[in-house]
Amino acid sequence: MSQVVLSAKNRQKSGSAESRRLRQKGRIPAVIYGRAGKSFSIDLDAQEFIKGVKGISESTIVKVDVDGKPFEAFIKDTQRNIIDGNILHIDFYEVESGVALRAKVSILLRGNPIGVREGGMLENPVHDIEVECLPKDLPERIEVDISGLKVNQSIHVRDIPLAEGVRLISGADQVVALVKFAKAEAVAAPTAAEAAAAVPGAAPADGAAPAAGAAPAAGAAPAAGAAPAAGGKKA
Repeated sequence: MSQVVLSAKNRQKSGSAESRRLRQKGRIPAVIYGRAGKSFSIDLDAQEFIKGVKGISESTIVKVDVDGKPFEAFIKDTQRNIIDGNILHIDFYEVESGVALRAKVSILLRGNPIGVREGGMLENPVHDIEVECLPKDLPERIEVDISGLKVNQSIHVRDIPLAEGVRLISGADQVVALVKFAKAEAVAAPTAAEAAAAVPGAAPADGAAPAAGAAPAAGAAPAAGAAPAAGGKKA
């Protein structure tokens, strides 16, 4: 993939009023920060920026041409309007050729795991890792093949192959992907009394009290204290 090149202009004025004026003209106010803490203000064409950075990752180094002077930088932050999603401001971080840098690189999982085909569930706890390398060696993303992953197997950060010159900073024991079976909810078996109650006309289980309001079985003695049946003689 060819490097993204963005055209920009030096911005002499600052402040919220100037930023609003630039946005009304279809431009985006931005700042480029350097390694030594220095920074300077620029502005870019909004449509060119949106089109140019489509599909790139956080670790992609772009070239910002400021009035003919090129700078290589990361897009560190993009502020958006929470209502319409339009870009309000961009922060670039300049990188220097030949000077090692640290950056987060996104992880892209490839393949359909064996364990998923067998009914397992794929989990992806870690989505990026931090590495250190020269700008020329920095990968845009790291692809991890998970097609051979079986149930109860996992891939850790230490298992990810890195190119020569790229050093891992993130913890090696972090889990990148794993496949496991979903826990089935246990269903309690109904008691004998509950099962009998569910069947109309069924007798209660041995030792179980009859349902409230139920007539005693034929020939059974009435409960203690119960009134005699209508028309019966007193003792």
